[in-house]
Amino acid sequence: MKILHSIAELRAWRAQHQAIAFVPTMGNLHAGHLALVTLAGQHAAQVLVSIFVNPLQFGVNEDYAHYPRSLAQDAELLSQHAATAIFAPSVEALFPTPQSYHIEPPELANQLCGQFRPGHFRGVATIVMKLFSLAQPNVAVFGKKDYQQLTILRGMAQDFALPINIIAAETMRAEDGLALSSRNRYLSADERLVAPYLYATLSQIKTRIEHGERNYAQLEQDARTLLNANNWRVDYVSIRDQFLNLATAESSRLVLLAAAHLGHTRLLDNIEISV
Repeated sequence: MKILHSIAELRAWRAQHQAIAFVPTMGNLHAGHLALVTLAGQHAAQVLVSIFVNPLQFGVNEDYAHYPRSLAQDAELLSQHAATAIFAPSVEALFPTPQSYHIEPPELANQLCGQFRPGHFRGVATIVMKLFSLAQPNVAVFGKKDYQQLTILRGMAQDFALPINIIAAETMRAEDGLALSSRNRYLSADERLVAPYLYATLSQIKTRIEHGERNYAQLEQDARTLLNANNWRVDYVSIRDQFLNLATAESSRLVLLAAAHLGHTRLLDNIEISV
């Protein structure tokens, strides 16, 4: 497995291969990331994983400086899976001058997580487009845990007619239901015991919908009340259709989404449901 640090090294490696699958990450890998890599390996013999903590997607007072970085450990994990190369550039390598051109996502980028993290998806879309341009993958794999990100990047690929097949991977969970995330490492021992309650709350909404309830605004409010009463600080609980438009009585495929803070850690989760 090769570790590539410069754009020149990446381009030289890419020129040696016909089809590649690509998994963009910010590192600090866990089993959820490794599942993405395994899925990528089912679509191409060559799997490239990028490890880059992207400053463009962090806002003021967010955790960019403290985001966990563990390249040596990540490389060891990837060497045991389907990855054939890692692209791990420095900020200076990707941005030799400040990035002055940006991808502007649609209005969806200002909703849900975007309402609470202004500019986040602009930064995500910009770095992913740059990585797509450099790596020129045939397939790119993203996890459903970041459902809004997946939806925006799918739309970007479609609008720009990128010759890239975007593959969605199912959310990986711990045995107690908590969605795997690098930020779970911020949780204290006591908070970790409480963290699965976010998934449990969405599961309660799912059950109520399956039993015929259709007052989505009330379901959202009930969930927010439950979370707030259990020491969470809720950003949102939202019931949307599969394209993340507001759900209506005619919507047959729904996504239940939530983001909330437990202590100093912001967690997000979602559940898909057909009605």
